Amino acid sequence: MSRKKPPVMQFVWMFFTGIAAGILSGMFGIGGGILIVPALVIIAGMTQQAATATSLIALLLPVGILGVMEYYRMGRISAENIWFGLLIALGLFAGAFFGAKIAIGLTNEVLRKAFAVFIGIVAVRMWLQ
Repeated sequence: MSRKKPPVMQFVWMFFTGIAAGILSGMFGIGGGILIVPALVIIAGMTQQAATATSLIALLLPVGILGVMEYYRMGRISAENIWFGLLIALGLFAGAFFGAKIAIGLTNEVLRKAFAVFIGIVAVRMWLQ
């Protein structure tokens, strides 16, 4: 990671990345590739590969075990990736519950439009990064 933060701030930032991904996952069925990876690249200053490895660790049990095994086999997973991935996973666990609660309270049209705006913002940020 190129932008080092104090350890407590790293913990807080990774956990809240997980919360945000969990909320968006609960609302829109998204998380890793559309939020965690761009956040780790844009905000944390990780390389694309480090961000992907960290996201896979966070999503390990539900979806990423084979991807994590390959990244590990190729020596692309560090202790920092594992620590951050586990913190994000903790936030995902709680955030998905709250995201689902939010989505249930919205109309289909509002939810669809909110998703489109979110995807557009992420696309522009990744393009300009």
